[in-house]
Amino acid sequence: MMAFHPVRFPLDVALGARGGPERRTDVVTLAGGGEQRNGRWQHARRRYNAGYGVKSRADMAAVLGFFEERRGRLHGFLWRDGLDFSSGGAAPTPLDQTLGTGDGVRTVFALTKRYGADFDPYLRPITRPVAGSVRLALDGAEQPGGWVVDLNTGLVSFDVPPDPGAAVTAGFLFDVPVRFDTDRLDVELTSFDGAEAPSIPLVEILP
Repeated sequence: MMAFHPVRFPLDVALGARGGPERRTDVVTLAGGGEQRNGRWQHARRRYNAGYGVKSRADMAAVLGFFEERRGRLHGFLWRDGLDFSSGGAAPTPLDQTLGTGDGVRTVFALTKRYGADFDPYLRPITRPVAGSVRLALDGAEQPGGWVVDLNTGLVSFDVPPDPGAAVTAGFLFDVPVRFDTDRLDVELTSFDGAEAPSIPLVEILP
């Protein structure tokens, strides 16, 4: 049965991996040489190659065990993107990201991360915040309690609706939900203590 395992891929290997966001855009060239473009995906989907992070036989053994426990592509898991894992700096603050504005009725707000300037920013849903890392503020005042966050969805629920006009902001660390994008590992032992796996593809699981 397909499931999601809330365990993180070996961090030492992940930090040496390559990858990033992918989008799907249709580009049609018109008879006059102009173009029409259409973005097919609302959200970017990240892809990674963990093979670049394998530096030793011990690394490969850890990845092999992790791969077998996930049954290849069957079960999802958590991935730490070494470039993009925080709402702001390395230490999140409760003012990093705006989640919305209170209206006196709404109690649930979704964690999001903003990319870009004011011209046309992209808001990325954050569905896998790191336990204990989320900090919230109302109108700049940090809220130590009165709310809970769902670590499987990134939804923040307040016990009492924020006041009308109150700015709801948050800071957090987060992982990327991914799965292996292969059911086969091709491993090469390069020396007594060396191993290589040129391709260990991973793909983000979108909400």
